[in-house]
Parts: sequence; C-alpha cells; structure tokens
Amino acid sequence: MKELKIDKIEGFTPQIGHLVSQMNYVRKTTLEAVRDLTTYELDFLPSKDGNSIGALLYHMAAVEKGFQIEIFDGRSPNEQEMAEWGAPYSLGEKGREDIKGYSLEFYISKLEEVRSRTLQKFANLNDDWLYENRLWDNHPSNNYFIWFHVFEDEINHRGQIRMIRKMLSRNV
Repeated sequence: MKELKIDKIEGFTPQIGHLVSQMNYVRKTTLEAVRDLTTYELDFLPSKDGNSIGALLYHMAAVEKGFQIEIFDGRSPNEQEMAEWGAPYSLGEKGREDIKGYSLEFYISKLEEVRSRTLQKFANLNDDWLYENRLWDNHPSNNYFIWFHVFEDEINHRGQIRMIRKMLSRNV
C-alpha cells in the first residue's frame, strides 16, 4: 500500500519539506495523466482558442521558471529567457504557433530541469523564508503562497489535460 502523506523530507527544513512533498505528489499525478502520449496527442488542440497538452506541460515549467527568476534571482526575465519561456508562459496564439512537434520526453525534461533548480534552492532555505512578506501581482503575499501557487496552477492545468485526453479518446 502506498503512503499518501505530507511529511518532512530529508534535506529540507520541516515546512519546506511539507511544501516539497505536496509539489512532488502533484507532479507525480501530472506525469501519470500524460503517460504514453504521442506527439500527435500532445499537439491536439481541443478548440481553435485552446491549448494543447504539450503547451500546458511547457506552461507548467514556464510558470515555475518565472517564479525562480523573480524570487530566487530577484529580477525579471531577460531577453534570452523570454525567447525560450515567453510563449509557454503566456500561451495564447503564440503558444499555439510555437509549441508543437515535441515529444513527451521534451516536456518532461523541461519540467525536471526547472524543478531540479527549485529543489536545490529550497534545500538552502529555512522555514522563516517561506513566511517572508513580499508583494506579488500588486497583492501582499509571502513566499509560501507564491510556491503554493506554482503547484496550484499545475493542478488546474492537469485537470485541463485530463479533459483533453478524454476528448482524444473519443476522436481516435
């Protein structure tokens, strides 16, 4: 029987470990939702204004990358970062044009690359850091809420992915 717990994780302070355990579970379920998808399935658009599963996966990585730049690096994305991450961050028409033709391994690699840096940074922070106040999107916030938002955004898009996958099974 598998354990489903939010718990301490070795290498992290207690509260950061709780956050990481939640992020790990969300990522596990996201990867289960996209298991074995083909490039065709990853590129499928559910509607003319919709996003593909591939675009949503890339977006998940881009959101986390954006917060890494903002929170860990204390700056806005530079021109090179915008060239790589702008379309997946914003999605829309640019995302529909630019994000296609990639394998599942490409998207998983992007997700892992970004998450690896997050975990490296978290390992060097303490629980007090989570509660540091900051302004985010013109609202009083703290680091805990911002990183909660990273995986909350992933949960929302995972729901979209599951719906698109059901649409695909009807269209095959």
